[in-house]
Amino acid sequence: MSHVSDTFKGARAKAARREKVFQVINRASGWLSVLGLGFVVPLVKIAAGDNVSEQLGALKRVLLVPLAGILVFLAVWAVLAPKVQTSLGAIPGPVAVLDQARALFADHVAERRKAADFYARQDARNAALIAQGKGDQVKVRAYTGRPTYVDQIFTSLITVGLGFFIGTLIAIPVGIACGLSQTFNGAINPLIQIFKPVSPLAWLPIVTMVVSAVYLNPSDLLPKSMVISAVTVTLCSLWPTIINTALGVASIDKDLVNVGKVLQLSTFTTIRKLVLPSALPLIFTGLRLSLGVGWMVLIAAEMLAQNPGLGKFVWDEFQNGSSSSLARIMVAVFTIGIIGFALDRLMYALQSAFTFSSNR
Repeated sequence: MSHVSDTFKGARAKAARREKVFQVINRASGWLSVLGLGFVVPLVKIAAGDNVSEQLGALKRVLLVPLAGILVFLAVWAVLAPKVQTSLGAIPGPVAVLDQARALFADHVAERRKAADFYARQDARNAALIAQGKGDQVKVRAYTGRPTYVDQIFTSLITVGLGFFIGTLIAIPVGIACGLSQTFNGAINPLIQIFKPVSPLAWLPIVTMVVSAVYLNPSDLLPKSMVISAVTVTLCSLWPTIINTALGVASIDKDLVNVGKVLQLSTFTTIRKLVLPSALPLIFTGLRLSLGVGWMVLIAAEMLAQNPGLGKFVWDEFQNGSSSSLARIMVAVFTIGIIGFALDRLMYALQSAFTFSSNR
């Protein structure tokens, strides 16, 4: 009898441990999905002993079907690309594009090695001068090698981050004011509808002239070209955040606003304690849209204004006209798309983190 009881207790303990494991997996599944790693969940559940056929069905939906779509795309691309002839030769296939991606990264590594050798020689020369008592002759110069493809990626990311940050600082307060005040919304809404559809190509000449007239002493950390691109991004990307913030604020429960009035809360406290928590999901939706718009606008602005970044890289390769230019342009196209996807996932992760309680 005791043996049966021990067996029952062991089975119950095992079931409890298994339930705890699945609770942990279920809690982690949301974050894995946010990060684009949802396919890991079925694999972990299979390893934990869950229903294999059910999890294989989930794995097929989240991993195998997308992979099949990608493979079909690559196959069609590889077959059709050689048949399209351009002034630069045939459209490069996946293998040629991958080779150029490797070449661009190898070029970046070689350029960084040159920079390291330059600074090593400079440090050795300065150390020798100091040892000889000629410290007044010591000179420190920055390496002036050409920017690599990876450098231009980081330049574009910094620029879009700056423009997006400035746009957010403007858009959220304006959106909150629009949502709280019908009078302010009536005054600002015509301007939003007029400027929202304006192309970055129209803003760029105006921004260039204004920044050139105002920003007279540019610093090395914030060059004029970066400011021009960032301001253009700001002007084109802030509208989705304004609209979604205003919608989120205007749609909050009126009882919350009335509670704030009854408690005689200040306007700032009402916004911080009542308005923002309720409107946060829509605010983040606007931020995600704004970041996507800003990333697209940036590439066009860099291309047109010849400001450093991925847009300039694409234009330079187009103007170069070498046999590898088309493949390099396609590398940039995939890079732009992958970075845009990663930025959206990042904003989605932040949205999930800051609006967790509302998503439960």
